[in-house]
Amino acid sequence: DPVGIRFKRFVDLVFGILAFTILAPLLLTVALVVRFSSPGRVLYKQERVGLGGKVFTLYKFRSMVQDAERLGPQWSELNDPRVTTVGRFLRASRIDELPQLWNLIVGNMSLIGPRPERPEFVSELKKEIPFYDVRELAVPGLTGWAQVKYPYGSSVKDSYRKLEYDLYYIKNHSVRLDITIFFKTLMVVLKGSGR
Repeated sequence: DPVGIRFKRFVDLVFGILAFTILAPLLLTVALVVRFSSPGRVLYKQERVGLGGKVFTLYKFRSMVQDAERLGPQWSELNDPRVTTVGRFLRASRIDELPQLWNLIVGNMSLIGPRPERPEFVSELKKEIPFYDVRELAVPGLTGWAQVKYPYGSSVKDSYRKLEYDLYYIKNHSVRLDITIFFKTLMVVLKGSGR
C-alpha cells in the first residue's frame, strides 16, 4: 500500500526529528559519560542489512570495551564480559539505541519493523533458515514484534524463532499493530528489561 508506506515514513520522520530535538540534552550527557567512563569512541558504528538487502550504517552508543570484536563478529551473550559497567545500564534501559534516531531521520530505518541484522550473520542465517530473506521486504525498525514477544536472541535457533514473529508482522502489518508494539516497547524500557 503506497499510501500506507508514505504515511509510515512521515510518522518516522516527524517522530525522529521531535525525539532527537527533545532528547538532545540526554544524548549529550550520555555521550560524555561514555567518553569518560572507558577508553574508546562514543558512538559505535555497525553495518546492518536493510530493505531489499541493502547494507547501511547503524549507530549506537558504545556499550562494550574498545576492540570488543578484534577477533571478528560475535553474537552478544548473556552477561557478556565485553560490556562495560555503563554499557550494562545503557543496554538495560535501551538508551544505547538512541543514536538510531538518526537512522530514522535519514530513512534507512523505521520506528517499527524487523530489527536489522549484521551482514556476516545474515549470510549464515540465510543458509540455515528458510525464507530468512523475507525480512528484507520491510524497512528494519528500532523495535519490532519479535523484540517485544521474544527474549534477546544470540543464536541461529533464536533467530529462527524471531523470524516467525517478523513474518507475522510483515503479513499482518497495520497501524494498530505498530501502536501495540510501540507501547509494549515503552513497557520494556520502563522495566529496564533490555540487554
